[in-house]
Amino acid sequence: MLSPSTTKVEKPLILSLRGMTKHFGPVIAADAIDLDLQRGEVLALLGENGAGKTTLMNMLFGQYTPDAGSVHVFNEDGQETVLPSGQPQAAIDARIGMVHQHFTLAENLSVLDNILLGTEALLSARRNRKSARQKLSKLMHDSGLTAPLDTRVRDLTVGERQRVEILKALYRDARILVLDEPTAVLTPQEADMMFASIRAMVDDGLSVIFISHKLHEVLAFSDRIAVLRHGCKTGEMNTKDADTSSIIRMMVGADHEAPTRVHGIPKQPILNLANVNTKPSKGGQGLQDVNLTVHAGEIVGVAGVSGNGQSAFAGLISGLVQPTTGHVSVNDQVIQKLTPKVMLNAGVGRIPEDRHHDGIVSNMSVAENLVIERLDKPDVQQNGFLRKASIADNARNLTQNYDVRGPGINARSALLSGGNIQKLILARVLETNPDLILANQPTRGLDFKAASDVSLRLFEARDRGAGVILISEDLDEVLSLADRILVMHDGQLTETDSRDRTVIGLAMAGGEQQ
Repeated sequence: MLSPSTTKVEKPLILSLRGMTKHFGPVIAADAIDLDLQRGEVLALLGENGAGKTTLMNMLFGQYTPDAGSVHVFNEDGQETVLPSGQPQAAIDARIGMVHQHFTLAENLSVLDNILLGTEALLSARRNRKSARQKLSKLMHDSGLTAPLDTRVRDLTVGERQRVEILKALYRDARILVLDEPTAVLTPQEADMMFASIRAMVDDGLSVIFISHKLHEVLAFSDRIAVLRHGCKTGEMNTKDADTSSIIRMMVGADHEAPTRVHGIPKQPILNLANVNTKPSKGGQGLQDVNLTVHAGEIVGVAGVSGNGQSAFAGLISGLVQPTTGHVSVNDQVIQKLTPKVMLNAGVGRIPEDRHHDGIVSNMSVAENLVIERLDKPDVQQNGFLRKASIADNARNLTQNYDVRGPGINARSALLSGGNIQKLILARVLETNPDLILANQPTRGLDFKAASDVSLRLFEARDRGAGVILISEDLDEVLSLADRILVMHDGQLTETDSRDRTVIGLAMAGGEQQ
């Protein structure tokens, strides 16, 4: 029988990871990590970007095969089972469910179809729906996590999609639930409702591993905290004994304070939108009669629930979406036809929402991605030939200055962690000193230190005279960075004087400000 690790275990073990190790080439993503989970507890798994959190959970769920180590699961009687490596079905059979940071739903299918995918034989996909509905009805009643079973996923709100992901795992009778950044795209009210529902299930015996970079959520929701740094576990503590400072010290090895916002000093107008309308975008609602002026020396925060027009708004500023009516001007010059090249030449720098799909070419190297938006510049090419030595020097400087960690500047960008891809994009954009910066979800998925560094970079850009548009579904981020706050709902922008979370959260959900 496996003996527990050095942490005092007050409840029966339900899961134990031993010596979990994983290499990606020369990079050690996980180095002999031991981790225990007790029955009926919430364990917060924390660490900087690239610390090994998601790698460890992917090994637990069988999506990665570890180089060394083992996964041990215990039933209600304490009987131990060692799971075979690299087999997700074995993890599912052991009643382990994983909810990934990025939704894995088929948008053209109904909620019910999505939940049942993989639970039925291919030729009997339409059978036993009555019993499935009965089971889901009871599950939704008991958990408080509700979703319209016959609605197509593409018609759901982000909060509803998150509930569907959790219901998928619970429908398979998960005893262990892994949540990877579950509130990244939720309003504060939706996050509170989700946590309340999960806490009720934990009280009934569910065990949860919870990955988050939002330390206030960790302190409010978890029972115990484990911290990884550079692929190693640096420590554990009971949440009741923790505070923000002690957690950060374990994560980064030193105290670290977020930069304090000092109000910007608005100067001349940089961007002006006059009565702009657009067609609905792939991401949801189009813009409706949007008027906005962004000045040099200010950060304008746009808060809202995903699907309310942010994709169309970001696409407009990026030159990817054309207005059906209205005018767009940059530095007092009306843009007759918006294209990405035109907006780049007008001095607009873009940090896209989807860093993997829109931010990099994954099969190109880190060095190449750092110059991909300025291939016509003489320091990048001469007479149609790339200046590889200059490109390499640029990459070495930027990866060092922006702390982009990975296998090296000649490695494929796809090998970087999500947080390091974000830092690569930030380096590429900010080093050109743009007049206007579109920062779309700039710290999503970043650890506390990396998010603080991004905040500091945006403050510095603002203070040197850039205008910044911050689009974020993280209300805390908007409140901490923005000089002015606007709420986007149903394709309309409304400015608010309030900095109260409840008031803004209500406006994000379509309620009236009080």
